[in-house]
Amino acid sequence: MGSTTVVGLLGATGETGTSIVNGLLEAGGLTIIALTRPSSVSKPAAVALKDRGVEIRPIDLKASQDDIVASLEGVEVLVSAIGPMEQLEQIPLATAAKTAGVKRFLPCGAMPVVPAGGIHMLRDVKEIVYNHIKTLHLPYTIVDVGWWYQIAFPPLPSGKIDYALGLPNPRLPGNGSQPNALTDLRDIGRYFAKIVVDDRTINKYVFVYNELHSPTQIFDLMEKLSGEKLDRQYDTLEDLQARIADARPKIAKDPTNFMLMVQQVSAEYLISWGIRGDNQPEYAKYLGYVTSKELYPEFKFKSFEAYLRDEVIAGKAKGVYDELRAKIVEMHKKH
Repeated sequence: MGSTTVVGLLGATGETGTSIVNGLLEAGGLTIIALTRPSSVSKPAAVALKDRGVEIRPIDLKASQDDIVASLEGVEVLVSAIGPMEQLEQIPLATAAKTAGVKRFLPCGAMPVVPAGGIHMLRDVKEIVYNHIKTLHLPYTIVDVGWWYQIAFPPLPSGKIDYALGLPNPRLPGNGSQPNALTDLRDIGRYFAKIVVDDRTINKYVFVYNELHSPTQIFDLMEKLSGEKLDRQYDTLEDLQARIADARPKIAKDPTNFMLMVQQVSAEYLISWGIRGDNQPEYAKYLGYVTSKELYPEFKFKSFEAYLRDEVIAGKAKGVYDELRAKIVEMHKKH
């Protein structure tokens, strides 16, 4: 690929999408088009991207195939960081990408390593998209990113880090001993910037991550860095399965209820990485992934400990999912 690859990105203003934009801009040598809902093209977030040199182009995934194809004109690499409730909208997108001559599609993966087939609701929806892409013979790369630093630490009794809690989970899954691959959200875009111009990653599953830490190690680290003692409560497999069983029939009745989906998906994540131990590089390799450690051994990142010490506990971290956080705190009180 030449030095000015044209990258089209859906979901550019979400948490993952923002990281990807930042990484692509930092890398340079790329033309970036933010493919945006028509209703959002003049919103402040889109205007801010435009001010940074990103082209804002409307795309309506519910429009005709011809309209979607037209929106993709000139896009060489298509990256999706679309929201969890919109995953299946990538099916008409992929079909249009094939027609438009897109050279490679990176659909919305960006989750921990989870096998398809009933372990995790969102992963299984993504599998439908991946399989559709493969029926098209459209070149692809699936990128999974582990568990973010920004949502991997528990609250402190003093409340001093509540400002930075992403998706607060004050309990340890299982016995707390499963190593979990962590990635700084801000590094995701830096990894993507390498992947989109790396032909070794075409038609591959790629697992990017920084470090491995078990929940017990993270609680120990938080105690060491903060000087506070943490109460350790554990979620058993049965506790988490009960949370899922409670959500499922409600979701069947109310499929667009985002908080019900969060209830199920959050419990499924805890079973997957916290009890099964899926989100680990050895298991990723077993599933056929190539890892960032193999592809980019020179990649430099801030350690999780430094992130906790210099940002979270120092009062300088930026929180994620601000609107969702309060709702999740309420959800945990109920369970």
